[in-house]
Amino acid sequence: MNSVWQKLTLANFPLLQWQNGSYLLNVAIGNARSWRQSSWLMQWAEPLGFVLLALTFGLGPFVNNALVGVLMAAGAAFWVLLTVSDDRAIALTPIHLLVFLYWGIATVATAMSPVKAAAFTGWTKLTLYLLFFALMARILRSPRWRSWLIAVFLNVSLIVSFYGVRQWIDKVPPLATWNDPTSSQANVTRVYSFLGNPNLLGSYLLPAIALSAAALFVWKGWGTKALALTMLIVNCACLRYTDSRGAWIGFVALLVVFLILLWYWYSPLMPRFWRTLALPLGLGGLAVALILGVVLVPSLQERVTSMFIGRGDSSNNFRINVWTAVIDMIRDRPILGIGPGNTAFNKVYPLYMKPKYTALSAYSVLLEIAVETGFIGLTCFLWLLTVTINQGLLQIKNLRDAQFQQLNSQEESPSPTSNQGFWLIAAIATLVGMMAHGFFDTVWYRPEVNMLWWLMVAIIASFYRNSPQPDSVLTTEE
Repeated sequence: MNSVWQKLTLANFPLLQWQNGSYLLNVAIGNARSWRQSSWLMQWAEPLGFVLLALTFGLGPFVNNALVGVLMAAGAAFWVLLTVSDDRAIALTPIHLLVFLYWGIATVATAMSPVKAAAFTGWTKLTLYLLFFALMARILRSPRWRSWLIAVFLNVSLIVSFYGVRQWIDKVPPLATWNDPTSSQANVTRVYSFLGNPNLLGSYLLPAIALSAAALFVWKGWGTKALALTMLIVNCACLRYTDSRGAWIGFVALLVVFLILLWYWYSPLMPRFWRTLALPLGLGGLAVALILGVVLVPSLQERVTSMFIGRGDSSNNFRINVWTAVIDMIRDRPILGIGPGNTAFNKVYPLYMKPKYTALSAYSVLLEIAVETGFIGLTCFLWLLTVTINQGLLQIKNLRDAQFQQLNSQEESPSPTSNQGFWLIAAIATLVGMMAHGFFDTVWYRPEVNMLWWLMVAIIASFYRNSPQPDSVLTTEE
């Protein structure tokens, strides 16, 4: 069974040998290496790549999507330039293989789409996101650039969250009818900060919460730890004021996974008693805290209970009607779907929708993937998610074992990069949290959120090291 799992997750896939034996890769990768060595500008390739990434994440919440698209396109073009001049031995990971396979399925779905022109628009956007992921995975191999990019995002998210909290204090009016107009919470303030939508803001905050929690363990010095704690508190407060039920579900899933992985990281140092009881006590305490919060805060209680009243809530009723129509769309084109993108969706959905229930998406990420690329695409996406999380867990184990082996050997201090494992913990927890939110919404497809999803995937991919390097050894670059 273990052998089957390793094959399924590509854990022991001989990537280096396959890459060296691939004619196409040998043609595509590294041919301009001599030019790069003689180019003054390309001597600064990684700093330049970092600047492009930092600009994209730094400006993302504050500018229109067109400018974000231009920055991502610049990043994609820069990745191509890096790739043709890169080292063949470190270009790919198992995650890259699944990303490429998913892109290939989306390409075939576009070619087979009943609305090819509209699907091509979506395919172009998907290609841009995946190339941007490739650039992130390439630049973030350096622990220094990885930590700096996370710091950029966390400081930007602090501004976004602070403004959101300020909106709650000022009781900002809504930009749309986000609450059930027949409920007692029809006039409750829901903050949206610079993103213009509380559900979008809630999803944006999930990686900010996970990474700020990880920063408490990674950042050194009381000043930076205090900053990380401030970020965590403000981000959580802003998430609460979004009143986004989907984001709250994602937050709970994120927190559970983060606590489990935190326990796993520290378990070698725990006495046997606490190694056995710490996890159930921690999860039990979390459950009690959440239940008390729901019971003692009437507004929170009403918002949470609205999740379970089915069509009795107008938002629930709207989603159920959209899901019914989307399932009909999937039933008619189950293999490769209608092609990627909301433009294709908007062309086909009106043929299936119920009167007065117009929608721009499927309001569920998994349903959206199934309707766009069929069950073949959905299977590939779930395989990609499985391989990504498995790679993250393998690297956490390697880093944890390396750190505590150093402690047991009575060295003065652990490796300066060993605490980078907390970024992996945050990335895995974020992926689970965003997918939990994605069961009930599709803000995942908005640029502000989608590029954060691929940032988490890229963080995990950036830790991958090809053999013959030991899995538990990271570069000591700072």
